[in-house]
Amino acid sequence: MKIVVILAAVAGLVSPVLAQGLQGLPGDFAFLRDIDPTIIQDIRYAGANNFMGRPIAGYDAAECVVKRDVGLRLKAVQRELARQRLSLKMFDCYRPARAVADMVAWSRNGKETAAERRYNPAFAKADLFRLGYIATHSGHSTGAAVDLTLVDLGADNSRKFDPAKDYADCTAPVAARAPEGSVDMGTGYDCSDVKAHTTAGSITPAQRRWRSMLVAAMARQGFVNYSKEWWHFSRPEAGGTAYDFPISRAR
Repeated sequence: MKIVVILAAVAGLVSPVLAQGLQGLPGDFAFLRDIDPTIIQDIRYAGANNFMGRPIAGYDAAECVVKRDVGLRLKAVQRELARQRLSLKMFDCYRPARAVADMVAWSRNGKETAAERRYNPAFAKADLFRLGYIATHSGHSTGAAVDLTLVDLGADNSRKFDPAKDYADCTAPVAARAPEGSVDMGTGYDCSDVKAHTTAGSITPAQRRWRSMLVAAMARQGFVNYSKEWWHFSRPEAGGTAYDFPISRAR
């Protein structure tokens, strides 16, 4: 078997499935940057700018990994948005099952810091799973679910997250909460609050238009939005096999 693989590689006949396997990804997974490098990535769980305040298990690199078909559909969404000088920005893509387990353990550790409460100002973190804001079995682990937002390429997106700054909670006006370099969707990313529900009545007309634009653009490529999170979209196959390989840097 090894001889066949080597000969095929030398002949330049390695199949896409095998080639991806050699990069450390299962055959139907791919790095999004290899499919569309114009899509902005801000993979939050690979750093400290997230609700846990640290890198989450399995995120060894800030890379968006998706099923290839999902990536191609995101590329089609990006092409449509580019005509309006907009871009997608990815916050999370494939999520290793070990990361989900890490989130579960975090929710049960009996501690809650002020920085953590910025993400769930109205609820205790121990209740986030019961309320449906975090799942014990995530569609992200199948490679068919993504978290994302929109970026206005003509706007000033230069504000950067400062871990030493005491930001307001995720439901506050955009100037007071942690910067995300994106359009104002009414809440920050990963905001566990009713205001983050996609059709929340407490947001402004402009924020509602941005959310509607994102939902419509994603729906045209077969993505379904999760009603409690304006940023979360999945393909119907998101209920498939969950994976647990760590996310490494694209070669």
